[in-house]
Amino acid sequence: MQILYGISDILFAMLYYVFPYRKKVVISNLKNAFPNKSNQEIKTISRQFYRHFCQIIVESIKSFTISNKELFKRFKVTNIEILNKYYEEKRNVILVTGHYGNWEWAALTLALQSKYVGAGIFQPLKNKFFNRVLFQTRTKNGLILIPPKETANYFEKLSNRLVAYGFIGDQSPSNPDKGYWLNFLNQPTNVLTGTEKYAKLYNCVVLFGKIEKIKRGYYQLTYLPVCNNPSLTTEGEITETHTRILENIIQERPELWLWTHRRWKHKPKKNDK
Repeated sequence: MQILYGISDILFAMLYYVFPYRKKVVISNLKNAFPNKSNQEIKTISRQFYRHFCQIIVESIKSFTISNKELFKRFKVTNIEILNKYYEEKRNVILVTGHYGNWEWAALTLALQSKYVGAGIFQPLKNKFFNRVLFQTRTKNGLILIPPKETANYFEKLSNRLVAYGFIGDQSPSNPDKGYWLNFLNQPTNVLTGTEKYAKLYNCVVLFGKIEKIKRGYYQLTYLPVCNNPSLTTEGEITETHTRILENIIQERPELWLWTHRRWKHKPKKNDK
């Protein structure tokens, strides 16, 4: 890991100073998200983000060979008992989080955390080699990966088992007409609604996975309640709740979110709320 973090320091210098990687996107996203921060504050956050981003890259490389023992040492779950409680109640759960902290290690530990069958929504990569490597890495602990277009089929296929489904809730919908508009980080934002949709269809408990970075290479995850009875919620309530949790976490430590993502490429139409 020390060698890898040495590489991440070199990579940081290359991506931040020498060959800037999406730096204009990062700065623009930060300025729009935090209009009250000074240029110096934005510059500081962007530099901190790139350091973290490069550490995530090498930690993802380490994911190919990391042992379960070292993974549990570096990525701890603070309240696993909440999952055990719902398992005993025979309730399926949806665990939603964002591209924050180290979401890759969160995916690796999902199938190891409890008695649940672990399943995660996985967007296949265009590069066949990296897609195969990433697929093998994420599934090595028993995690079931579900292509987005197959989500409904898998919910039916796994309906006779107790499953913890992992959703990433901060991606930009490919079709904004199917998304949900809200104000997120001071901007009109189109949000995926899969978490809410499947929670209501299959009466799933919804928990948010809050990932915190303790120090370089060490994280902890805490499950926060989002919804226990989805049938009793109004339209958009679940989506609003888990998005607000993520927003608050980003505001606390913005450098740990994935700012290189072109999150706000869709703009609302006049009739969008």
